[in-house]
Order: sequence, then C-alpha cells, then structure tokens
Amino acid sequence: MTAFQYEARDEKGDLFIGVYEDVRNLAELRDELCKIGYKLVSAKKRKNIKATLANIKQAEVVEFAYKFAGMSSAGLSIIQCLETLEKQTENEALKSVITDIKRKIELGMSLTDAFDTYRKIFSDFFLGMLEAGESGGKLAESLEISAKYLEKRADMKNKLKAAFTYPIVVSVLCVVIITILIVFIVPVFSKIYSQLGVALPGPTQVLIILSYIMRNYWSIILGIIVAAPFAIHKLRKNAYVRAKWDIFKFKVPVFGKLNRMVTVSNFIRSFAMLSSTGVPIIKALQISSLVAHNWQLSEISNDIQQSIQAGTSVAESMQKHALFPPIIIQLANTGEEAGTLGAMLNKGVDFLEKDIERSIARLMVKLEPILTLSLGLIIGVILMAVYLPMFDYMTHLK
Repeated sequence: MTAFQYEARDEKGDLFIGVYEDVRNLAELRDELCKIGYKLVSAKKRKNIKATLANIKQAEVVEFAYKFAGMSSAGLSIIQCLETLEKQTENEALKSVITDIKRKIELGMSLTDAFDTYRKIFSDFFLGMLEAGESGGKLAESLEISAKYLEKRADMKNKLKAAFTYPIVVSVLCVVIITILIVFIVPVFSKIYSQLGVALPGPTQVLIILSYIMRNYWSIILGIIVAAPFAIHKLRKNAYVRAKWDIFKFKVPVFGKLNRMVTVSNFIRSFAMLSSTGVPIIKALQISSLVAHNWQLSEISNDIQQSIQAGTSVAESMQKHALFPPIIIQLANTGEEAGTLGAMLNKGVDFLEKDIERSIARLMVKLEPILTLSLGLIIGVILMAVYLPMFDYMTHLK
C-alpha cells in the first residue's frame, strides 16, 4: 500500500490538500475520493504517515483535544470540528493525521475506530474516552476530560524532565571529560614514562590499557553504543524481559519509590476520569492498566477486576495490594459510599502528585551534590593514576 498527498476539490469547488493512505495507485485514490464527493486534482507519493508521527508534540495533542472538545460542546458536528482543526493546525504531520481521520469518518467509520490508527499519539486513555463518549452520548464531556488528563500527564512528564535535566547534563559532562582524559591526555604521559623508563604502578597500567582499547577499538565501542538502544528496545518487546524490567523499576534503590508513585498516579487518574464519565468499572480498570504501561500493575489490575466481579468493593480490592497508598484506599472507600468514586479518586491523585513533586525536590537536593562529588572524585582518581609515576620518578631523583 502507498500513501499519497493530494489536492482535490469538494462539491462546492473549494480546493484543499490532504493525505490518503492504504491505496495501491492513483486510480484507486481517485475512486476512493469520488465515494465521498471529492474530485482529484493532483497527487504525489509520500512517505507513510506513520513515519512522521514523531514530529507531533504532546502539547499539540493537548491543544487539539481542548479545541475538539470546545467545538463539539458548541454543537458542531464531528466533520465540522475536524475540518476546522485541519485548517487551524500548523504542524503538517498532525494535519495529515486529522485529514486521514476525517476521511475515515466520511467513509462511515466510527470516531473511535478512525482514531485507533493513531493510538500511540492520542493514548489508550483518549481512545477509551472516545468510545465511552460515543456509546453514552457524552462526547463533548469525554473530550473535555481527555484534554484535562492529557494536559496533566504532559505537565507531570515536563516536571520529571526538568528535574532530571541537571543530573543528565552532569553525567554526560562526566563521560566527556573522562573520555578526553583517557583518549588524549593519558597517551602523552604514557609516551613520556616509556622514554624515561619509569616503573608504572597498577592504577596507571590499567589506565594505559583502557586508553589503548578506546583509541584502537573506538569503532567497535561506538557500534556497541549505537546498537545498545535498539537491542534494549527489542528486548523490551519480549514479555518475560518486560515483566522483569517493570518489577525492577519498582525495586531499584533511590528511584523505585518515585517510579511506583508515578505509575500509580497514572493508573488511578485514568481510572477516576473514566469511571466519572459512566464507563463501567471493569472496563475502566482494563483501559487504565494499558495506560500505566507496567506489567506488575496490569497483574494487580486483573486481580482487582476478579475481586470486584466476585462482589468485593473497589477499596477492599485495592487494599490487598501494598502498591496503593493508604490515602487512595481511604478516598476510594469514601467515594464508593457517597457514590462519588471518580471525584474522590481524582482528589487522591492530586495529593499523590504533590507528594511526587516533593519527592523529586528531596531527591534532587541529595542527588546534585552526590553527582558533583562523584565527577570530581573520578577525575581526581584518573589524574592521580596519571601522575603517580611522575611522583615516584621525582622521589628517585632526590
């Protein structure tokens, strides 16, 4: 199948540009456009639209969701909403997505199915809310809740990125400085020491061997560094490896607690918003476990579903698992008794996210000086190993 970028005219004669996927040739493209009342003017092949999805930022998706919700609540039809958003969107990749979704709906596909192709952009939660909105007749409300959820998730990601920017920069700086010392500085001193016939202590010999390996086998090392992300990505597709990795993330020292809090926050926020729009509890739990992207939490979600189906309350089902903080259990219990489960859980997640922010702040206070000290210590050890033979040589001269 091929993707085409085309120009066509609608029934009014207005010219517009769009992208059409999954057709074999121009003749098939022309026939497909005729079915929805468009006349093909010109077309050219282009890369499959999925190859451009990386150019769509999460902030643009949030903006799209808010505008879609606003226009839908104002009474515009889905096609009118998408046509307006298509014209307003500046990002060509997102515009192509909207065009393709609009075209699928015009061909008779449901809104949920039309968006399903782009699940990775809009998230499992967004698709779940669309399905709930369509089936329950609350599309505008569902879109509004989706937009708020996507915005909160984007804010949390931005806070995490901002918090860990300094440690990452320091770590990269450390690697660069160490590489420069080993590749360029160590060989100079090694040559000097060989000319002077100085006996080399153990640390210096290790450093020289390391320098030799990095200078002579740099292509292999570089190849390993480049291939590592692809190998890790492939390994993570393996169900067993992914399960072990998700368990490790919850147990790793220092960051384990933070990972648990963030994962639980995503799960509970999704569950609260879905249940508040009338999505059945079991269905809400299923979608939320997909949103969390964690094997262990998915297993816990399955256990909670079975417990609820057996007649146990949500709060009691959650209480069996230590992963959920006491405040979430308490608010779930209160919400069930008052018939406001979604609202109470949303309040609980607000508290949890504040705890996450405080945990990040405390972690950074400890982590920043440790990283700085570690950088100085590593460089100091390398320099000491470099200069040790020189000190011995000066001692013998005296």
